[in-house]
Amino acid sequence: MEKDWQGCATHPTLARVLQAPVNISCAAREFLAGTEWRGAVIEPVAGDASARRYWRLARGRHTAILMDASAVAACLPPYVQVAGHLRRLGFSAPEVLAVDYERGCAVVEDFGDMPFARWLEEGQEEERAYTLATEVLIALHQRADAILPGWRAYDPAQMLADIELYLDWVAPALPETVRVEFRQRWMRVLPLAHQVPASLLLRDYHVANLMWLPQRPGIQQAGLIDFQDAYQGPVTYDLVSLLEDARRDVPPGLREKMLARYLAAFRAPNQDNFRASLAILAAQRHTRVLAIFARLAAREGKPEYQRRHAPRVRRLLRQALAHPVLAPVAAWFEDYGKLD
Repeated sequence: MEKDWQGCATHPTLARVLQAPVNISCAAREFLAGTEWRGAVIEPVAGDASARRYWRLARGRHTAILMDASAVAACLPPYVQVAGHLRRLGFSAPEVLAVDYERGCAVVEDFGDMPFARWLEEGQEEERAYTLATEVLIALHQRADAILPGWRAYDPAQMLADIELYLDWVAPALPETVRVEFRQRWMRVLPLAHQVPASLLLRDYHVANLMWLPQRPGIQQAGLIDFQDAYQGPVTYDLVSLLEDARRDVPPGLREKMLARYLAAFRAPNQDNFRASLAILAAQRHTRVLAIFARLAAREGKPEYQRRHAPRVRRLLRQALAHPVLAPVAAWFEDYGKLD
């Protein structure tokens, strides 16, 4: 067979997919050739910091999103499972229209071009957007069947594994004794984050990953699009993700109002445990995000995340470390953490 300009094998059916000079992978092109979206007009869609790539497919009046996860194909099965589960529970997750696990590609429902982040930039009142986002979490956490059967747990060991990236990318020159101390101190506090109820964690739950769907009713007006890294774990995790956003400032008064709204929906929560869990998971998440930003800059040539957002995340991390429950970890960061 002949090769196209990217080296993909071409044949009469695939040739129709290749008409547009767009830089999609061979795996995605071959996948599309076997779907009803062959021959669709293909346009790039703004992606995120991951190795996944997104494209909008247009066929007449119909559109869909091509998710090219061929570089990280292992994320596709959990995405499809969680999407179906959320839809069954009554939430707005994209319908999966076609999927190829071997190639790591899927065609999913198109939720349009209005994430909450853009909605806010265009003048939407913050309280309205954050109230809707908080109500989605309340509805999810009130469901006894929110966790998929046998779903993976975001336990202290996994939480620690995620933040060990900090030692590799932010503070790589530290001696092994100091690295061991980092692990030991975190393992003293991470179990305390689990003294709250557990639910399904979407993991990257913030306004850039929520789509405004005004034609739908109630909580379905919030479209959920980024949950392939979902776990089960403390309900406080997604609240931290939403209200201590790495990419935008959330006013402290609004944060407290949303936390009060969340707590009012549940019967007699233990406030001390809840606040301690919030602080621990805020510190854990911000530590991980700082490491990811450093890795993006050093390994993948994407310094914009570190330049634009790392100062905010360091501030949020210092704020979280002020909680007394985190004193052992705060002392480590004071000596070695590079938070200035």
